[in-house]
Amino acid sequence: MFRGVFEHQIDAKGRTSLPARLRETLLGSYDDRLILTTALDKCLHAYPVREWERLEASLADRNPMEPGVKTLMRLYVAPAQECPLDRLGRLLVPPSLRMHAQLEKDVVWAGMVRVIELWSHDGWAQAQAEARAGAESQDVMRVLTELRHSKEQT
Repeated sequence: MFRGVFEHQIDAKGRTSLPARLRETLLGSYDDRLILTTALDKCLHAYPVREWERLEASLADRNPMEPGVKTLMRLYVAPAQECPLDRLGRLLVPPSLRMHAQLEKDVVWAGMVRVIELWSHDGWAQAQAEARAGAESQDVMRVLTELRHSKEQT
């Protein structure tokens, strides 16, 4: 599972290092490839290839004409690109993906269980502020209650 928040930089060519802890998880459970795609937020999602293939298989079972499926395919699947790590643990973020997440210099990697988010430093700060402001929302409380109940049943 991917967890933790790590601050890094991205160079002018679009290369950034995958943090060591996230890299250990990736290489220990998967391989050295990530699928990067535009998230619905102003960040990127980085999936191990196997996790991405599971998502694609689930989407392939859906009706492609269903409005939500079509939109998700256009916004999430179409821009996806495979980005292997080099021998130094860096990956090259394609320009179109950098533009979506506004990645320029300082970036933040955030482990999100089965996916990793890649944010601009400012974008991450804003997302955190918004998350904290809504931390006691009904949606968050519902999920916490469901998690508690599922843990009690196991």
